[in-house]
Amino acid sequence: MSSVETAVATSAGTDRVSWTRGSGLPILSVVGWVAAAWLTTHVANATRNWPMTQGLANLFLGLAAVIVVLIVAGRWLPRVAKRLRSTAPWLIALPILLSIWELLTAKLGWLPVPFFAPPQALLDVYVEDWPRLLDSLWHSALLLGSGVLLGAISGFTTGVAIGWSRALGYWLHPVLRILGPVPSTALLPLCFFLFPSSWSASVFLIALATWFPVTVLTWSGVASVDTAYYDVARTLGAKPSFLIFNVAIPAALPHVFVGLFMGLGASFSTLVVAEMMGVKSGIGWYLQWAQGWAAYANMYAALLLMALACSGLISALFIVRDRLLAWQKGAMKW
Repeated sequence: MSSVETAVATSAGTDRVSWTRGSGLPILSVVGWVAAAWLTTHVANATRNWPMTQGLANLFLGLAAVIVVLIVAGRWLPRVAKRLRSTAPWLIALPILLSIWELLTAKLGWLPVPFFAPPQALLDVYVEDWPRLLDSLWHSALLLGSGVLLGAISGFTTGVAIGWSRALGYWLHPVLRILGPVPSTALLPLCFFLFPSSWSASVFLIALATWFPVTVLTWSGVASVDTAYYDVARTLGAKPSFLIFNVAIPAALPHVFVGLFMGLGASFSTLVVAEMMGVKSGIGWYLQWAQGWAAYANMYAALLLMALACSGLISALFIVRDRLLAWQKGAMKW
């Protein structure tokens, strides 16, 4: 055998060994999902036969099949194998947690009904009540997007003004210190009196919750820009407008995105409270409706949907930040 053939054979053997070792945890996760499916269907329920029990087991088996396909694909796609190995601990933990949840609710009945619902009850809500959930999610997205956009623009403008101009900061800083720490939900009765509709009042409250962290972080970012940058730009003939838009704002963008992350989290809590006080549709309205009818499975399903939506928005904001601030990756830790 030539040296080239020996090297190829050695490399193939090494890849096969590393792939076999790396697939251990994903294979264990497959076992976990299959075991969770067996528990769901073969262990008797303590109180009643819950709907969608077989559907939940089929979902678990489907997830196990998907992981098996990814394990096989990882043999030829290293990126898939790497991503699968990184998520394998969670893929093992999730069936364990869901099995414990299933045992405590449907199988053993240790958590009382209707305050605690098993996983298949939430799945039944998604299957049977998806039109109302989708409509509520759509109305919440419109309300949240309007409020966050208004709060982000006004907060960014206010933060740049305070950080750049001492004269504007003299007048705006006291207003920021007085109005900013007040929870936006505390102004709920006043807003519903001043604004012509519950929609406009809710938009204002969400905008206020976003405005404060964006303003503070933008102000901090502009104020912390090294004065040497301004001196160099002025030496080259830069005007004040150039200093603001080409020096101060780009340097402050990392702080701005931190403020956006904080504002987005605060806006979600404000959204739920605002939607409970007069709107006709939305996640907050759906939560109040579910509580009124003691439909706790619907309430948990809406909470899970809201958590996934918030996580998705934050992930999208991370993607936007990474693209806009790609030029700062070497200077900052992401």
